[in-house]
Amino acid sequence: MQQPEVWMRGPAEGVPSLLQPAAHALLQAREEVNEIMNNFPDNLLWERPANVASPAFHLQHLSGVINRLLTYAKGEMLNQEQLDALAKEGKEDSSITVAGLLKQFNERIDEAISQLKNTDEKTLTDFRGVGRKQLPSTVQGLLFHAAEHTMRHLGQLLVTVRIIRSQAKQQRGL
Repeated sequence: MQQPEVWMRGPAEGVPSLLQPAAHALLQAREEVNEIMNNFPDNLLWERPANVASPAFHLQHLSGVINRLLTYAKGEMLNQEQLDALAKEGKEDSSITVAGLLKQFNERIDEAISQLKNTDEKTLTDFRGVGRKQLPSTVQGLLFHAAEHTMRHLGQLLVTVRIIRSQAKQQRGL
């Protein structure tokens, strides 16, 4: 029997009330990403049907965006490692595996949930500058954007993976 979506299972333990929607979205994304990528072949990670972004890019980007937005939410600037990872997003690399990408994504979700648990609700409207230009945001804005952006790319990943699987199945059948 399939479970209801995460938001229908009750509060995420230890997460402040005002941050429950962000936690639910991130936890839902983790379940769906792991499900859709189950048994996905490494050799298809860089496929780009109809010239859309590859599954590898989406998985890299999901992990990277969560990491970067959480950094800004803490009031910090990106470090060199984060900037290097950003520069590598979407650059084809045959050493990248589904297992490695999922491990990194799951770790980022764990880090995000931990940060949500440790966020004082009184700080949610505190100013946070984004990037070198210090574009205006808030703690809450960054945390919710991390969840919203994750769900957006999850949707794109789901469609792309289904198309790739369908094309691969058709090719095997020919």
